[in-house]
Amino acid sequence: MSDAEASSGTDGGESTFTVIVAAVANLGIAVAKAVAGLISGSSAMLSEAAHSVADTVTEVMLLAALKRSGKPADEDHPLGHGPERYIWAMLASIATFVGGAVFSLYDGVHTLVEGEELGDPLVSYLVLAVAFLLEGYSLRTGVKQVRREASRLRVPDTYYLRHTPDTAVKAVVMEDSAALIGLLLAAGGLLGGQLSGSGVWDGIASCLIGLLLVYVAWVLGRTNAQLLIGRPLPPAMRAGVREELLSVPHIVDVLELTTLIQGPSEILIAAKIDFRDMATAAEVEWACEEAEAQLRERFPSVRRVYLDPTPGRAQRVRRQWDTGP
Repeated sequence: MSDAEASSGTDGGESTFTVIVAAVANLGIAVAKAVAGLISGSSAMLSEAAHSVADTVTEVMLLAALKRSGKPADEDHPLGHGPERYIWAMLASIATFVGGAVFSLYDGVHTLVEGEELGDPLVSYLVLAVAFLLEGYSLRTGVKQVRREASRLRVPDTYYLRHTPDTAVKAVVMEDSAALIGLLLAAGGLLGGQLSGSGVWDGIASCLIGLLLVYVAWVLGRTNAQLLIGRPLPPAMRAGVREELLSVPHIVDVLELTTLIQGPSEILIAAKIDFRDMATAAEVEWACEEAEAQLRERFPSVRRVYLDPTPGRAQRVRRQWDTGP
């Protein structure tokens, strides 16, 4: 990830709009798929209905994440509520797994073992076509946000999507992409059953939809887990932070540098700094203020900077030599 990418998260309002569009689309699609699945007797359609229900629950949780993580810091939460976004996003990935993947796999296996009676697939085809258009529009909204941010930060779209700490827009893009693939699988299952007269193809399609949701849930869960545990800034940005600190007068060396991503636009920087031996207390204070100002200017998402004046190796050696054994 580039310096600019990690230093400036996506706009919270834009992410909220992206999630709302996805939630509204998925809610309507879920009802239509469920009705079509009951009429046609297609397990793949019912799996797709479960998929859309899971996506709707996911979007509701992501909206809660966006709202709660935006609360300001207070006495009980001195570092703010940014990481709460990843807790809710983690729960959303679990909802995708339990609500979508498990049901789809169960229904698919049940169909393969017990078989199914195929009804009129016409309604299902119509629902799949409408769902494809709605899911495509929702995906387009998320992709536009990704492309806009990636272009502004001068990185490839896929690179931005893979590394962005804005897990809300990442979840929407991944889930909508999986939804479009799932719709094609469901259509394939219906067509295979219609041509062969067997429900095996429908069961296979349902299982494949379940496996697809397992993959999406795993990727989103892993991403949020990394951010909850504590993900540092990318190497390029850490080098940029060190470069800015060393450019400040009176700072001789950066002995230890700790960085932490607390949210899409919240970065914490802490460092042990070796100041010039002859620097006065006033000069050290000025250098700390200047260092923070330069870091905030270069990396707008920097919210907290803690600098700890620490003797360098040469100073420690001299002190040990002067004090003796």
